[in-house]
Amino acid sequence: MSNAHSRNVDVLVIGAGMAGLSAAAALQMGGRKAVVIDKGRGVGGRMATRRVGAATFDHGAQFVTARDSRFGDVLGNARTAGAALEWCRGFTADADGHARWRGTPGMSSLAKHLALGLEIIQEKQVSALQQLTDQWSISMADGETWSAKAIILTAPVPQSLVLLKAGGVALEEDLMTRLSAIQYERCLAVMAVLDGPSRMPPPGGFAPAQGPIAWIADNQLKGVSAEPAVTIHATDEFSVAHWDQDRDETARMLIAAADEWLGTGIKSFQIHGWRFSKPRQTDPSSCAVVSSAPPLVLAGDAFAGPRVEGAALSGWAGAEAVIDATPH
Repeated sequence: MSNAHSRNVDVLVIGAGMAGLSAAAALQMGGRKAVVIDKGRGVGGRMATRRVGAATFDHGAQFVTARDSRFGDVLGNARTAGAALEWCRGFTADADGHARWRGTPGMSSLAKHLALGLEIIQEKQVSALQQLTDQWSISMADGETWSAKAIILTAPVPQSLVLLKAGGVALEEDLMTRLSAIQYERCLAVMAVLDGPSRMPPPGGFAPAQGPIAWIADNQLKGVSAEPAVTIHATDEFSVAHWDQDRDETARMLIAAADEWLGTGIKSFQIHGWRFSKPRQTDPSSCAVVSSAPPLVLAGDAFAGPRVEGAALSGWAGAEAVIDATPH
């Protein structure tokens, strides 16, 4: 990983979540020089892990499944490298028995493993994309201007559309209609350090059938945290209703709603808001080709299907589209 000044790159991948990391790896395997850029301080996007003292939380994506054999191979390689393992085969007695994987020690570890060998520039935000004759001009929030022969844009679709509009990039009417219709759920995530073990049974994950909580996980039972620590994900309905309210007050409401599964006191808590938690609907295409000359492709979990695996499949599809459009 590196920092860089203004530069010209072959392929710029915007976003270092699962779609961006998968796209960059596929581009590299296809003989293309790719640079990944991300506004955050770490890789993984919603594959996020946070430490609070001796407690550790997966506070974004909770697990990964693999229906596609290629993605299964990725998880198998990560397991061999010590970056992933099987968490469980479901959370209820009537579960489907399909493997749920987690990063080890946390979900961000899987992202860091996938980032190995890639050129990734962090804490740099794109503000606009502009199409030139045979390349793209990329304006950064810090005033730099980059250029690229091709772009794969993996930010949530509403953010991607803002970047395109800022640079005057026009989309075909049908594509604009499809992309504008994609909306995302929001999720308020509470990370609570407990006084003692929770009341949750193994394997430590549960989705309540009603109420304001969509998911609650015991990170210690999961094998992520050395101390008792729970992650509480609010429902989209609750998150939208309380998004602009006092966050600490909202966190206390969710902790109170989780009391029957906690059964102990709270040492401390933090709350994080995921504005683009997961897409409410997905586009039928595995990626969206905005331009083939010069190539610009949108990819992410709103295309090939939601969740981490869908993002990976879309990243690969985006890389394939760029490779097809830029023959050696």
